[in-house]
Amino acid sequence: MTLVAILSGAGISTDSGIPDYRGPNGLWRKDPEAEKLVTYDFYMADPEIRRRSWQMRRTSATWRAEPNAAHRAVADLERSGVPVRVITQNVDGLHQLAGLSARKVLELHGTARQVVCTRCHARSPMAAALTRVEAGEADPACTVCGGILKSATVMFGERLDPVVLGEAMSIAKACEVFIAVGTTLQVQPAASLAGIAAEHGARLIVVNAEPTAYDELAQETIREPIGTALPSLLARLTAEAGTRAGG
Repeated sequence: MTLVAILSGAGISTDSGIPDYRGPNGLWRKDPEAEKLVTYDFYMADPEIRRRSWQMRRTSATWRAEPNAAHRAVADLERSGVPVRVITQNVDGLHQLAGLSARKVLELHGTARQVVCTRCHARSPMAAALTRVEAGEADPACTVCGGILKSATVMFGERLDPVVLGEAMSIAKACEVFIAVGTTLQVQPAASLAGIAAEHGARLIVVNAEPTAYDELAQETIREPIGTALPSLLARLTAEAGTRAGG
């Protein structure tokens, strides 16, 4: 049966109330200084940056967000029996909250729902760290070794996990359909996965409001709103899979 790979970017979560970063109203355009809060060297060197980062995490839209129709459509595709793998640039965990099996989600940029110690690498829930911030700790330290805690996301200046990236590349090479949804396909190496998939014979479909550098390789480009376009596309793929299975 056809393996469907889905590369999801910030655009899939905007309907859930999570702003994107590089769009016309993106966070980095509105507040370029905000990039420092998620840049590893600045974060490690400056306690004030860390204090501001914790306040940003505390008020993040992620904690109020619920999966939207696009997330639910991906989970429905999996439940229909079509083999699905999601490679996401997002750190919000909404694919899993929508019901997609966690083992079928590769989080290229990590997760905002955990924290990690920069010294001993112990992991713990973000919720526990934010409870400490709410109680008055401006820059909570690791409870294991006293090291500096950070979100378990890949900050600017950090490398992606090579194991996760390797798995993503293997999926891109093996899939028969590769859907890039809600991503500008500008951030490397994630963007290169679309090219890898196309080079290995996958049917590349781009669902994004703005043109991308990989549109020329795509067999189909969809500019409609993701909340309606992706469910419609995945329903069509499910029907195609059923026709092939029946034929």
